[in-house]
Amino acid sequence: METMLIRECYKVVRVIAQQSDYALLEAVDISDRETPSCLLNLYEGPLLRRYARICSGIRKEECPAFRGMFLERGTLIAAFDLSKGEPIDTLFCRGDSWSDEDRLLYTEKLLHLALSFANMPPEMSCAALLSDNVLIDPKEQRVNIRWMLAPMEEMNQRETALLATDQVRKILPRTLRAGKEERRFLDELESGSFRNVVSLYSRWREAEPAIREERKEFQHKSIVRRGLIMLGRVFRRKRKED
Repeated sequence: METMLIRECYKVVRVIAQQSDYALLEAVDISDRETPSCLLNLYEGPLLRRYARICSGIRKEECPAFRGMFLERGTLIAAFDLSKGEPIDTLFCRGDSWSDEDRLLYTEKLLHLALSFANMPPEMSCAALLSDNVLIDPKEQRVNIRWMLAPMEEMNQRETALLATDQVRKILPRTLRAGKEERRFLDELESGSFRNVVSLYSRWREAEPAIREERKEFQHKSIVRRGLIMLGRVFRRKRKED
């Protein structure tokens, strides 16, 4: 099979995704010895001008993974570093065993990352926060993004906040162990009341100390006391449902 080279430096490894006027390729930059692996987003037809406008506004300080964009034989190509990690749905799921500290840590990291997207075009920030693109790297304790900027329907800043909210709810699922402040925060997430990631992050920073303290107090209680507390919460929930 003939090796495909783009711009005489990007050696294509595989095609990750492909649809009308768009493709995502994994490639190796043979001119870069330190970080050779990268992703190439390819746009043609009606997507070319649209994503040229979007990518031309990317600032390196907001998206360090962005390598740049260029035209190659009528195709717009936006290059990004290849990020490490597993999709969030693989690691944060029913039956996982993350500690309280880990859950609070990754909630902070994800929302802080989402905050850095506040000034990005929604087509970019929303794509970044799709489940397949949110990567967890437990070894480095990082939340990374796979920069697959596939075309999306018209997006806005509220959609960015909603997508960030969806990811947080996987890290902080509602359980009977949750205290009053944590339940209040989860209620706000479920209501979709945040209009942008700035207000979402601000509310998290306000709630986080109390949530942390509630979790610490719960852990220090005896097993019997914990059981009674959770049983009481079950009864209160049933009364509300009735």
